[in-house]
Amino acid sequence: MRSSSQPFDHTLDQNIEKAKTVTRHISRNATFNSFKRIAQTSFALEKAAFRWLRHRHQPLPILLRDTVEELGATYIKLGQLVASSPSIFPHEYVEAFQTCLDDTKPVPFKVIEKTLKQELGKNYHSLFQFIDPEPLASASIAQVHAATWFNGDKVVIKVQKPDVEQTLETDFQFMALSAKLFETILPHFPKGSITDMVEEIRNGMMDECDFYKEARNIHAYENFLREANITNVVVPKVYLQGTKKRVLTMERFFGAPLSDIASVRRYTPNPEETLINALNTWFKSLTQCQIYHADLHAGNVMVLEDGRVGFIDFGIVGKISKPTWEALMNLMVAIPMKDYFGIAQSLITIGATNKNVNAVSFARDIQMLVESLMDDGGGSTYSSDGYTTQVNPDQYIQNFTLKLSNISKQHGIRFPREFTLLIKQFLYFDRYVRLLAPELHMFDDERVLLGKI
Repeated sequence: MRSSSQPFDHTLDQNIEKAKTVTRHISRNATFNSFKRIAQTSFALEKAAFRWLRHRHQPLPILLRDTVEELGATYIKLGQLVASSPSIFPHEYVEAFQTCLDDTKPVPFKVIEKTLKQELGKNYHSLFQFIDPEPLASASIAQVHAATWFNGDKVVIKVQKPDVEQTLETDFQFMALSAKLFETILPHFPKGSITDMVEEIRNGMMDECDFYKEARNIHAYENFLREANITNVVVPKVYLQGTKKRVLTMERFFGAPLSDIASVRRYTPNPEETLINALNTWFKSLTQCQIYHADLHAGNVMVLEDGRVGFIDFGIVGKISKPTWEALMNLMVAIPMKDYFGIAQSLITIGATNKNVNAVSFARDIQMLVESLMDDGGGSTYSSDGYTTQVNPDQYIQNFTLKLSNISKQHGIRFPREFTLLIKQFLYFDRYVRLLAPELHMFDDERVLLGKI
């Protein structure tokens, strides 16, 4: 039995206060580094513009993608946003920025070790029997190393890359100024629309830099699982002694991504039941937990070697408002009934619009979209060995969200971020259903709790 929330929160609060004290004494070189970063950004953008003027044959999305990867942390994160948000960005940009979803270049361990010493103390190695200097994964903000805790537990250490938070702050200051200038030059844009988007992205990314918040998210979900008496889904244990603002030490899970069909079948005799357990747990968390997991790509949902499901990486979470939830429930009732008018009405309720929407016309367009995707199976084919696809496995998700967004925009509807986050997770689960349980109807099966919670 893990300790109660009170000791966890008390220890975490103490650590947060210490972190605030350290933050007050941030590096003297911050201002110089900020100017240096702005100059670097300006030079990269100027170089990209020059290349575009001289080599117009090169597609602009590819050129921007290359520039984003050159600029690193902040811009790679923005590239990931583009790559995973086909409901917002044009298809050619979504496709070009897919490489931003791959692992980024790792930082040498001697650099990572400096962060470990700064966060955990010079004798940090006393907490671990072993740390693998080769990372398991490397992302824009942090990289993950396998390790052995001092008592023999297998753990992973998530370590923030150097100067990431300062770089993000500088980059977003630059973006905010650029956004205001852009809105001034193009007055037909709604005032504040771009700056509001920049601020929303900034807040989300800065939250990801605070590993105390991620630890709290994990703990909140752990409490939810315990109170709901859910034992077939787990989250990693957090090791508080090895957790600071820029270092997060967690239990290491061994298993396979939910999309790895062959491995999943080795770990569970009934992949469909395992998937339903994951579905039901996530659906319950929408209303019974403080937060829900909002980044359910295959790398973050695992089938463990003992058959349980593991949710990892709680850096991106969401909270659902009551109006959005009620409209979503109406939407879920309408979908299996193929009630396209009901679907349209629900989407109109969820979306932000400043004009009257013709629900009948909107419903007709939604029906045409759904039927066109059903005709080609989302670009997918099935075989006795499982699921194969003629395109990128995420292409179905991208096509659906992009086309639904385009149709909605044509009818004057813009969806709030909380809804697009939710839809993205539903579509991830739709992919897993196609992989592991192609006969399962997610919105019309008595074993799935959606609509009954």
